[in-house]
Amino acid sequence: MKAVILDMFGVILKQSGEEFYSYVQETFPALTQAEIYAVWDRADMGEISSLEVWRELGFQGDIEKREREFLDTLEVNQGFYEFAARAREQQYSLAILSNDSSRWSRYIRDKFDLNRYFDVIHISGDLKMKKPDLRIFELTARRLGVPAGDCVYVDDRRKNLAAAQAVGMDAVLFNTRGVSYEGKTVTQFREIRL
Repeated sequence: MKAVILDMFGVILKQSGEEFYSYVQETFPALTQAEIYAVWDRADMGEISSLEVWRELGFQGDIEKREREFLDTLEVNQGFYEFAARAREQQYSLAILSNDSSRWSRYIRDKFDLNRYFDVIHISGDLKMKKPDLRIFELTARRLGVPAGDCVYVDDRRKNLAAAQAVGMDAVLFNTRGVSYEGKTVTQFREIRL
């Protein structure tokens, strides 16, 4: 293994507040989870900005403030910084591969000073493609300069792990939700073997 590729939400980051759809439903209880994420998916694909998501869902007023308040409920998972430092010391390349809007990702990475740990940062909103599209995994390995078989991919979603495996990557479930999975699992960063 020469490179470790990490998902953001559910791996590097944890939610200390409500999930996005629950947060939206507090103000707009008639909106279903599917309706909310149908709008959000467009931001994940870079078709609209995250601010447009809030507007399309019905929010008014200081939307930037509302967005920051929601994003500020995110925290870095315990052990991430130590893991990243150890990986760098041992000469592993690190990448972020995340389905997210460009704006949200920038805000979070700046807030938690994450950019300095990564050789490659691939955000779906920037690339206009998202996991589990196999192309985004192949592109990440190429940008890292290593074969997919030399990469381990860590995510909290099984469908994304299956896509990573389909291109030849090793896959590890960051299993903080206690889901059933037949492959390799960890519940915290210190369990990831380098």
